[in-house]
Amino acid sequence: MHDLVIRGGTIVDGTGAARYCGDIAIDGGVITAIGHISTPGREEIDASGKIVAPGFVDIHTHYDGQATWDSEMAPSSWHGVTTAVMGNCGVGFAPAHKDKHEWLIGLMEGVEDIPGTALAEGMKWDWESFPDYLDALERLPRTIDIGTHVPHGALRAYVMGERGADNEEPTEADIAEMARLVEEGVRAGALGVSTSRTVLHKSIDGELVPGTTATEAELLALGRAMAQAGHGVFELTSDLLPEWDEFGWMRRLSGETGQPIVFSMLQSPIKQMHWKDQMAAMRAANDNGAKIVAAIGLRGIGVIMNWRGTVHPFMRKPSWDAIKDLPWDQQKAKLSDPAFKAQMLAEDNIPPPSPDMVPFFMLVTAAWAMQFPLLEDFSYEPTREESIFGFASAAGKEAAEYAYGQLMHDDGNGMIYLPILNYMDGNLDFTKELLESEDTLASLSDGGAHCGTICDAAAPTFLLSYWARDRKAGTIPLELAIKRQCHDTARLYGLNDRGVLKPGYLADINVIDFDNLRLQKPWLAFDLPAGGKRLLQKATGYVATIKSGVVTFRDGAMTGALPGTVVRGPQDIAMAEAAE
Repeated sequence: MHDLVIRGGTIVDGTGAARYCGDIAIDGGVITAIGHISTPGREEIDASGKIVAPGFVDIHTHYDGQATWDSEMAPSSWHGVTTAVMGNCGVGFAPAHKDKHEWLIGLMEGVEDIPGTALAEGMKWDWESFPDYLDALERLPRTIDIGTHVPHGALRAYVMGERGADNEEPTEADIAEMARLVEEGVRAGALGVSTSRTVLHKSIDGELVPGTTATEAELLALGRAMAQAGHGVFELTSDLLPEWDEFGWMRRLSGETGQPIVFSMLQSPIKQMHWKDQMAAMRAANDNGAKIVAAIGLRGIGVIMNWRGTVHPFMRKPSWDAIKDLPWDQQKAKLSDPAFKAQMLAEDNIPPPSPDMVPFFMLVTAAWAMQFPLLEDFSYEPTREESIFGFASAAGKEAAEYAYGQLMHDDGNGMIYLPILNYMDGNLDFTKELLESEDTLASLSDGGAHCGTICDAAAPTFLLSYWARDRKAGTIPLELAIKRQCHDTARLYGLNDRGVLKPGYLADINVIDFDNLRLQKPWLAFDLPAGGKRLLQKATGYVATIKSGVVTFRDGAMTGALPGTVVRGPQDIAMAEAAE
């Protein structure tokens, strides 16, 4: 008798091969047979008419703090993710001296919009070194597997103290010590090292992430140390400034070590390189011996705005400044007052706190043609006519007044979507081309981060429901959509035991009612420690999610099973004969 049998499903195995019908037998957390299974299972799932796919491997998340206290790992676990990689963008919580705990929390809060009060209350800090941190993560069972990078920001602060935090140039001894700690962390099980190279990433105090302006010598030392440990991915996000020659040092590092580098490839109004130039530079480097991969987003990346979120169009108004610290019931009473509304609409905006934030606040407070009411059954590829400007013009109203009214919907919980990155053309046509390219990876969900501004952790569901089914301007095959976030993401990190449905592989599986797979409207919850807020988004259509042969979710509800653990380094399949 098998532990679990999934019967009669349409199997999309993650390799990109054509779907087929069959049963899947699972024993000891591993797939043991696929085809016609006559032997019964102690537990069985009827998957007739359903898609059976591998569990999704999300390689760009920020659960570094949440993973120390939360077993559910929502919202990513709600969207079929069975493995998440965190420690991205150079931010994280290890290694960490005791006197840097508060500073590291402020760094994460500023860069990733994770409430500092939640992190301060939720984390026990029962670690100092990076190996200690992995051990601490391993003490908490969870619904999914997690792996992490060694973050450059924490590393610099640990080795250099205030000099590192202030982005001063390191000494040779500093670089050697950082390299030693990278190798130590990777040998202990880190999946790589990460850094941030963008001025958009700042601490809560407005300071750049340590390492933002690091020289090539420092970056190469970290990458070489990772390679010395025998595995790992170098992950970064960057403004791609010409004077930094990013693709030059990436080519030299990857070509020398043979290790992959993954960078966030974005269509951005502030990047000096057009997305086509980014791809061309990457491909030229790869033609010369490098292995650089572009991590791409699946929809416009920006902010979801509402009164209680992190940003909204009126946040720089003096009237809002006067009520921003009041309890919500008092804020709502003011906002509902016609006189207060008229006063706020008539006011000029207060200048932003720093000059480099001016472009962002101009978009937030005035780009009405780029802002869209987020309603039920919202399309994440909206048209100009569906913008605040478009609706206001049709209604004969001023755009600001229309936006104010939209935020007052649903008892003051209305939302406005402002895509800033990946939506400069007003459509996602360029993303389709990238999804069909073998040198890109579906990524940038930022699960666990940007709690008051976005909820792109729903990206796996969006990839299937929109890109493989609903998009009127052109879809991609379901087989490709599943391959992109299963096989391809797993293989980049050497997680060769998952992402594919074949005998010998981990039984990380999703059973999906594909025809009824739907994203629900996001909502703002206050369920983090200390009442911290976060945007959440659920989906319908997930019949079951299985991690290592154990059902963790049924019909979107957590079962209470916690088979997930910490992934330490590359993983091989359980049976050699199942190798690809």
